[in-house]
Amino acid sequence: MTHPKRNVTQLRAVIDRGKTGDKVPAADPAAAPLGTDEEAAGTPLSRSAIEMAYRSEIARRDADLDPQRSVVTAVIVAVCIVVAGIALVAVIAASRS
Repeated sequence: MTHPKRNVTQLRAVIDRGKTGDKVPAADPAAAPLGTDEEAAGTPLSRSAIEMAYRSEIARRDADLDPQRSVVTAVIVAVCIVVAGIALVAVIAASRS
């Protein structure tokens, strides 16, 4: 089902606000904003294509919010910190001898 009010400008705004999870909320100036090529060619995107792009962006965000993936990331970061700490202690110990 298509949403009657969604358009390319609104999709870009959702992406720029960080609602899709792939970037921080910030304006992203573009040389050719979303939909520009299609408009210039005289073939603007259909509502169904915009809706599909919107769902795709939101689905990617939802996949990025997977709790299991967040736990794995936290464990990897913790292991890296521990290894870096051990390496730092070893370097300090070696420099004192």
